Amino acid sequence: MVEDLKLRGLAPITAATYLRYAQRFADHYGRSPLKLGEEEVRAFLLHRVREDGVSSSTQAVCLASLKFLYRVTLNRPEVVARLACPRRAQRLPDVLTGTEVQRLLGCITAIRHRMACTLCYGIGLRISETLALRPEHIDSVRGIVHVRQGKGRRDRDLPLGIKLLAQLRDYWKIARPTGGYLFPGANPERPVTRNAVCDALQQAARSARIRKRVTPHVLRHSFATHLLEMGVDLRSIQVLLGHSRIESSLRYLHVARERLASIGSPLDVIGTPQGEVLR
Repeated sequence: MVEDLKLRGLAPITAATYLRYAQRFADHYGRSPLKLGEEEVRAFLLHRVREDGVSSSTQAVCLASLKFLYRVTLNRPEVVARLACPRRAQRLPDVLTGTEVQRLLGCITAIRHRMACTLCYGIGLRISETLALRPEHIDSVRGIVHVRQGKGRRDRDLPLGIKLLAQLRDYWKIARPTGGYLFPGANPERPVTRNAVCDALQQAARSARIRKRVTPHVLRHSFATHLLEMGVDLRSIQVLLGHSRIESSLRYLHVARERLASIGSPLDVIGTPQGEVLR
């Protein structure tokens, strides 16, 4: 399965997740998946829902793992042919206000973690894309960040604002990262871990007395929502975020407070000159 995942070119995080769920499936029964069938797969998925209480999104990833295992590695597609992914709950993304973002970033003490989180908000990067950055990906002359092999193995270029570029230059002067990554970890040959950045963010949220859920992805959500509130069109936001489908960006329409507040109600214009169009 490891070899099949590599041949299919799945992202390292996705491959590791698929392997983890396949291992849990085998451990649950104490037998090789080759000796198990549809009944055991269904029972395992039901067990995770009833006993573990996993979310619909987690359940979908688990099923995708087992489908890959049986369709590709074991060449037994009939085992998972009738199993469908659960319908995912449509939740609105968590969003911070501009003031909360400012307070939050100001409470991150480690410069490496603070700069990484600043990029997540400043240009809407995913945390995986941020940690994969190398110094050569920053084009300070043109004011551009080159994102290489982001989600879906797609490249994209993002504009650096004047303030963000200045902060990156200050970070470089102080941190002087070595080993190839812009945000190296304890081992300079590898980037700082996702968990280290998330822990720093959680600690900063407590210091800033922010009670909302705070993660690097919430910073990305906040970036998109704030752009929409500033009047940036949805197509541009889609390109900046690296979404392959416009539907992925549409949900930010639901949380753009100022844009929604400006729409008003048709009840407000009935009986007025503006309401003539409603006749």
